[in-house]
Amino acid sequence: MLTPKEVQFVREELASAKNPLFFYDDDADGLASFLILYRIHREGKGAILKTSSILDERSLRKVEELNPDKIFVLDIPVISQEFIDQAKRPIFWIDHHQPLSRTNVHYYNPRIKDPDAYIPTTRMAWQISQAPEDLWIATIGCLADWHMPDFIDEFIAKYPHFLSQKTDLPTTVFKEPVSRLIKMLFFILKGPTSDIHKSIKILTKIKSPDEIFQQQTTQGKFIYKRFENINKKYEVLLDEAKKQVTRSKLFLFIYTEKQWSFTTNLANELTALYPKKVIVIARKKSGEMKCSIRAQTPISQALEQALVGINGRGGGHPTACGAVIKEEDWQQFVAQFKREIS
Repeated sequence: MLTPKEVQFVREELASAKNPLFFYDDDADGLASFLILYRIHREGKGAILKTSSILDERSLRKVEELNPDKIFVLDIPVISQEFIDQAKRPIFWIDHHQPLSRTNVHYYNPRIKDPDAYIPTTRMAWQISQAPEDLWIATIGCLADWHMPDFIDEFIAKYPHFLSQKTDLPTTVFKEPVSRLIKMLFFILKGPTSDIHKSIKILTKIKSPDEIFQQQTTQGKFIYKRFENINKKYEVLLDEAKKQVTRSKLFLFIYTEKQWSFTTNLANELTALYPKKVIVIARKKSGEMKCSIRAQTPISQALEQALVGINGRGGGHPTACGAVIKEEDWQQFVAQFKREIS
């Protein structure tokens, strides 16, 4: 969590920014963090980091194009020192992944002080905002990143039709009505770029989740229709995956680049459905296997060992990791990973 002094400092920097630029990760935690901070003053622009989890020199073009006075980086694991040095603007980096050493950047990461802390970027953004109308965004951003927010009772009191009582995370995230809100925040980041940008612009203005799921406005109807269309594609893929479950401890499901990317969502939901298994969801694309790896017990060290001698990379949280493996090394990686988890 941010300290009161840090919260006040970031609030003041946001308030004095004339044209801030928000870089944020391409997931629900990143999007929720952006929405929460942007909606405080509704100034500046947002930029999704879609092709990589590294903010580096490739993004300097966006800085030159938009000419921001300040840069806020949300839920992005890595910023290169070159980007920091060449951007030549104050940078405020709020994240919760493995801490890194960088200079000339205002860096906020709870794991610097507590390596085992798990505080989504959304939770820290909510500390800064505290806008009552954005409680729903803060809640679903935390839940989407597998974190039960300490303010969940406030959400239940305000939106009992989405969540009537506090339950465990798997039940809340996948079995309660709020699960559709969580999926919505993930799924509107998929599809044609123009539709993604339109959806996010609408979300900066939406007043409540009921506006979407009760289709109370034209804007709410647009988001709802997009979500329903994308969710149908996801449900087909989820059904395919469930048909392939075996007695093995490792559950491996592979799909192709011709289909939309639902790797993270499938991994999360299948872990909740099959808690005793180690889940690996892999998507073939451009000669690589892009994976989400999940388990109820720590698997990050097993992944690290399985990558030895492999043309690939990976890492993440103790029970939730990502990896990208060259297709020619895939079978060797799977064999090594099986050995490590056994």
